[in-house]
Amino acid sequence: MNETNNNKDSSLLAAVDLGSNSFHMVVAKVEHGEVRPLESFADRVQLAAGMKDGMLSEEAVARGLDCLRRFRQALDSYKPGAVRIVGTNALRAAKNGSQFRRAAADIMGQMVEVIPGREEARLVYLGVAHTLADDDYARLVVDIGGGSTEFIIGERFEARLMESLHMGCVSYSDRYFAGGVINRKNFESAYLAASSEVSYICREYCERGWSNAVGSSGTLRAIEGVIVAHGWATAGISAENLHKLRDVVLKHKTFESLADLPGLGEKRRDVFAAGVAITCAFFDALEIDVMHTSTGAVREGVIYDLIGRQSHEDVRERTVNALMQRYGIDETRARHVEDMALQLFDMVRQTWTLTPGDRDLLSWASRLHEIGMAVSHTQFHKHGQYLVTNSDLQGFSRIEQAELALLVRSHRRKFPVAELAAGVGTMRPSLERLSLLLRLAVLFKFVVPMEETTCFVLEVDNKKRLKLLFPRGWLQHHPLTRVALEQEEALLAKAGYTLTTGYQPRSESS
Repeated sequence: MNETNNNKDSSLLAAVDLGSNSFHMVVAKVEHGEVRPLESFADRVQLAAGMKDGMLSEEAVARGLDCLRRFRQALDSYKPGAVRIVGTNALRAAKNGSQFRRAAADIMGQMVEVIPGREEARLVYLGVAHTLADDDYARLVVDIGGGSTEFIIGERFEARLMESLHMGCVSYSDRYFAGGVINRKNFESAYLAASSEVSYICREYCERGWSNAVGSSGTLRAIEGVIVAHGWATAGISAENLHKLRDVVLKHKTFESLADLPGLGEKRRDVFAAGVAITCAFFDALEIDVMHTSTGAVREGVIYDLIGRQSHEDVRERTVNALMQRYGIDETRARHVEDMALQLFDMVRQTWTLTPGDRDLLSWASRLHEIGMAVSHTQFHKHGQYLVTNSDLQGFSRIEQAELALLVRSHRRKFPVAELAAGVGTMRPSLERLSLLLRLAVLFKFVVPMEETTCFVLEVDNKKRLKLLFPRGWLQHHPLTRVALEQEEALLAKAGYTLTTGYQPRSESS
């Protein structure tokens, strides 16, 4: 970039991925340890299309440089403090890649890095890992690019096993589906070639093993989209549905005829058959039953690499803490409510058969329960639900995000029985009980803890009955809390719950 450092925003980062099929750029802002995407650009350049004798075609080079001129305009507008541009398989393989890189650097004012296949794999994994919950399970990540496919096994934010194989949707489309013709013979040729590539890594990867598989590329998301559009599943790619899709693709004779395939965008038609063949090959070779997809990719990995993230914290934890700071939540009061909620949780965990995942969700909802105050005090619980529902919460699935938003909504006033009931079958069965615990915890937010242990005890059963036991005289000395409890009794009664209070039994020494 040509601007001086004084004109740059150090909190802004930009990553540019010059892929063999598409060029991507993301501009993100780092706030309170959270990476928040501001703009995302994509252009189907197909840099690898038409390569002959290892040379990028003049048409592909022209498409690529035109795309970069558009990217440069956006960078000049944002003035990010750091920019990294990486090139992948097409630029690794092209004999005239250096000429393209020089022309690209002149346009962007920034050096283009051609990264090795395993480095590309590491960045793919880093980008994917930051979109998923941070757990201790090993995961397999696969990214089908235009000229190569990356396979990574990792845990948390660390890639443990990485490989980049020479097979991609653009290169295989050119090689095995020449002229846009689809038939069983050329599909089988692509499948066998991909199977041969995967055979080199099959033993090592299967011996290491993984708990779940994740696909990160546009090709795999397109395959998922067609499967969903056919009504075979609501999400993900199963081996069974993948083979159904293969049979559907083979009923078409040309790329153009794929236009009638539900869920397939026009830009994916001429690489879709090759992508399906590659996917069938590695599904069969690695014996994958189900694969979910992620929006994370190389460009997101580059962003996290730029900021040198080394922490292994749960990405959802970081997301919640960033929301607290962004919306100015009173951290002392939020943490007090969280402490109360978790103490209540521990009291009833066994009776209500609650899980560690339930505890995490209650913890996050406790910290965010007043987020709606950033909009207005009036109906702030409803404003809070809107903010949580419509924010970009990295690490949370759509269902988890909806659950978190509903807990924030349900922490005060009318108990949202209808909304909770509407989530039955998709949301966790314990959500209603977590709502009750958060509501009770909020009632004690004006009680300053004077001792290390909680003064009250919560008893519950499985018949919608709750009882709070206090030391004698405690409620009389806390009139605000006593009135709040009386009001809560009435609100919960309308929802079919019985909330009562009583005294703790006297100890034998008293």
